[in-house]
Amino acid sequence: MTQNASPAVPSQARSGPGTEPTATHAGPPSTGRLIGIDLARGLAVLGMYSAHVGPDVTVGGPVGFLLETARGRSSALFALLAGFSLIILTGRPRPRTGRAGRQAMARIMIRSAVLVPLGYALTALDTGVEVILSFYGLLFLAVLPLYRLRAGALALIAAAGALVLPQVLYLVRKSIEEGHWADAVVARDPLARITGTGGVIELLFTGGYPVLAWVPYLIAGMAVARLDLTRSGVRSRLAAAGGALVLLGYGGSWLALRMVPRALAAVSAATDGGAANSAWWSDRVGDTGHHIPPAWLLVAAPHSETTFSVLGNTGVALAVMAACLTAADRLPRLTRAARPVAAVGMTALTVYVLHIVALWLLSDVWHVAAIDDDGMSALPVLLAFIAAAVLLATAWTRLFRRGPLESLLHVVTGPARHVP
Repeated sequence: MTQNASPAVPSQARSGPGTEPTATHAGPPSTGRLIGIDLARGLAVLGMYSAHVGPDVTVGGPVGFLLETARGRSSALFALLAGFSLIILTGRPRPRTGRAGRQAMARIMIRSAVLVPLGYALTALDTGVEVILSFYGLLFLAVLPLYRLRAGALALIAAAGALVLPQVLYLVRKSIEEGHWADAVVARDPLARITGTGGVIELLFTGGYPVLAWVPYLIAGMAVARLDLTRSGVRSRLAAAGGALVLLGYGGSWLALRMVPRALAAVSAATDGGAANSAWWSDRVGDTGHHIPPAWLLVAAPHSETTFSVLGNTGVALAVMAACLTAADRLPRLTRAARPVAAVGMTALTVYVLHIVALWLLSDVWHVAAIDDDGMSALPVLLAFIAAAVLLATAWTRLFRRGPLESLLHVVTGPARHVP
């Protein structure tokens, strides 16, 4: 992983990226270069693709299970990797201080300033994808003041955020549902007027990736970046922590939904008869719309923005990171075979933007295909998108250190070098 790596970004109908490569060519992982992180980011990109152009998860069978597993959890993995990359940019293993620290912070702020309008530009294409880039731009700014903290402090803050912030978000959303204060804020918000969206209220509270609930993911990724991941013992503990969080998040939700009287019935009613029995891990449960019952806080569906959801998704992300880092360290043949996936991770911002543009260009064809969809007809399209991304990324990274948009982003942050 190079010291010039930048935060990764994802959307699904919600997943997306904003990253620079964290590895270049083959070689053993080291403190400054962790190929496994690029591999994890590549897997997250492919998971994002499956959410945007793949078959609906209701197709069932092995394909449906894989699609359902990737849904939402790839976004969480991207968020953790974004926090990881923020630490790389601001100094790892020791945070940069003095002028170097100010310059690093300026680079992050410039990147955020680029990601926000880029996200809104992609949203304006009206592809049906809930683009995450604008949310990420604000998320980076929200966690930037924490970049000097140690791993333990960051982990505690991430845990506290996961336990508290979803409840705060629930209360804010309830107040929006019951009052009109948010409409008044939106009416006076210049960002809302310019973009035709909910503006700051959407970024913070009502959007697909509300900053208030997604901050813990980035902080957790920052904590991981402070660890010495080249040590197998650290990776083992990371995997164990991930497994524990998966059990606590999804297992806790399953238990709570069945022990709290009428919880399942309330969730089903709020989602117009959604699959409440799967609300402990699957987004088949659907959306609550404007009515949010208290029982929703017991759900762990990927985009439910609850404590159970944050814990479970974080656990999956940590387990995937640990597996990718271990494979890169101990399984060189597997790492070489997976190099095309790592190449996708190295060019995540580019391939993310390209797939949104491709969906826009193919919107008429896509609409006709959706009308005649038999459940699995989108699978060849998904495979074509994945093949195109893998081939383009592999060819590009053989010649260049960064992806096209990653290089442009790096150039745009150049003025940060002049910060005194």
